[in-house]
Amino acid sequence: MPSNLNPVTFAPLVQTPLQPRQGRTGSAGIRAVCLDVDDTLVDYTGSAIAGLRAMLGGLDDDGLDDDTLDDGGVDDDTAREPSEAQWELWQRITDAHLASVIAGTLDYRHMHARRTKAFLAAIGRPVDDAGARRLEAVRRRAMRAAWRLFPDALPCLQWLRAIGLRIAGVTNASGEHQRAKLAALGVAEYFDTLVIAGELGVAKPDPAIFHTACLDLGVRREDTVHIGDKLDVDAIGAHDAGLRGVWLNRLGTPTRHRRPGVLELDSLAELPELLVCELELAVL
Repeated sequence: MPSNLNPVTFAPLVQTPLQPRQGRTGSAGIRAVCLDVDDTLVDYTGSAIAGLRAMLGGLDDDGLDDDTLDDGGVDDDTAREPSEAQWELWQRITDAHLASVIAGTLDYRHMHARRTKAFLAAIGRPVDDAGARRLEAVRRRAMRAAWRLFPDALPCLQWLRAIGLRIAGVTNASGEHQRAKLAALGVAEYFDTLVIAGELGVAKPDPAIFHTACLDLGVRREDTVHIGDKLDVDAIGAHDAGLRGVWLNRLGTPTRHRRPGVLELDSLAELPELLVCELELAVL
């Protein structure tokens, strides 16, 4: 355990010893935590936009050749900021292609270039297969260079591990992509298991993916918390599957679609207080 990591509080936002609230009994005892990856631990949106910027810039780079790719693709002066409409379109096309991968109708190895080709056609800048592969390489290189953990992610993982909780990553993205990302960011070792939608054949919010995580961890559903940035897919999905669902609402997004029993955090720095004071840890 790092010498600067308090066993109860890991972030400046939590400064005092934590005590359970009077009259609260909590659950039978939380023994495991499941975590979404993208936009929960990792700033996926930031890295995805960086990749899209580079790809759009590459459209106008007549000198984009293999040597350019080897040097890292287009530079910041060439990259072009995607519009809000382009970003939303990219997300919709991504969701559709990932659904095909999870359903087994599209091979993950071919998904990226096909998605890029579909996106460029949709914005009126069609390319052939070779052009799509080339621009996809530019996008992926820029995206990987922009991978970052949120500041509260590593301290959270360290704290969970230090107090003896089991940890699962539960993601709708591909296994190859997420394993590479977690390894590159130096946090793969904190996970006891990774449950991957594309490998399981079902995606969040299907209860089966949450149940698989609990089986892998050797814990009961009611003794497990799942935390993610999507209210419906992560928090409500986990709650409906019998886990304790927690919505990580980093942006403070208002919603009318709350569910009784689903909890909310603004930051992972609030997790120790939630686990100790609200949910009653079994291991502390």
